Amino acid sequence: MTRATVNRKLAIIARRRALPRWGGAAVTCAFVLAALPALAAGKPDLSGFWNLAGGVPKDKVLLDKLPPNTVVLEDTGAAEFPAGEYGGLKVKAHALEAAKRWNPRDDMKLSNACKPPSIVYAMQGPFPIEIFQATELIVIKLEYFDLVRIVFMDGRPHPGADYPLSKVGFSTGRWEGDTLVVETTHLEPATITNNGLTHSDRVRVIERFRLSADGNTLMATQEFEDPEVLDNRGARFIAWKRQPGEHVYPYECDPTFALEYQKD
Repeated sequence: MTRATVNRKLAIIARRRALPRWGGAAVTCAFVLAALPALAAGKPDLSGFWNLAGGVPKDKVLLDKLPPNTVVLEDTGAAEFPAGEYGGLKVKAHALEAAKRWNPRDDMKLSNACKPPSIVYAMQGPFPIEIFQATELIVIKLEYFDLVRIVFMDGRPHPGADYPLSKVGFSTGRWEGDTLVVETTHLEPATITNNGLTHSDRVRVIERFRLSADGNTLMATQEFEDPEVLDNRGARFIAWKRQPGEHVYPYECDPTFALEYQKD
């Protein structure tokens, strides 16, 4: 998805934020919370609406957990890399050639305009998330492309190779002190960076989430490794600010907007 498309969606969302919030999103929130068991005793409560926040200093506790041979990408939110720049990722030759052949106009075809990215790109996009937290599972609802993630907290293993791939994959979580650690596999091939670099279905994602001391900032690192595409690991630092009383809205992607980009 191009940045122009994202800016268009953000303008729509900004207008919606001024409207009363008694619609479907609030009802969904209440329904899900009623259906989930109580929070695990003594664990931080990540529940609520979180808006992507720029300018938050990188959290040393989280960064220190990143493994060796990991580069932190500086493209979170509205930032983008130019063509041919991949933020320090060591891209294998075949994947690099494929990235160089990428044509952004292909993304603006009607058949492609509403295809969502995977969580590797979607989590850092400039749209809010909403979290519903319980003991056995955590639900992360993204406004970006209406993606919904289920994080199983009951200790189950990841499924085998025959499990279906998706843009949200299969996620399990555990608590390490005050930090939620989420591991995701079974992702469909999709965007790593918004200039043609794509991960394979062998990508593995580890995310760590923790709250600031005042509880109003949610901070995370998202690290990913892909033996088919990369010779090192990539990571992003992402932060969100809590906004009580808000809920995510439907993304409502209409592929006909792509016709505007086919006039040139």
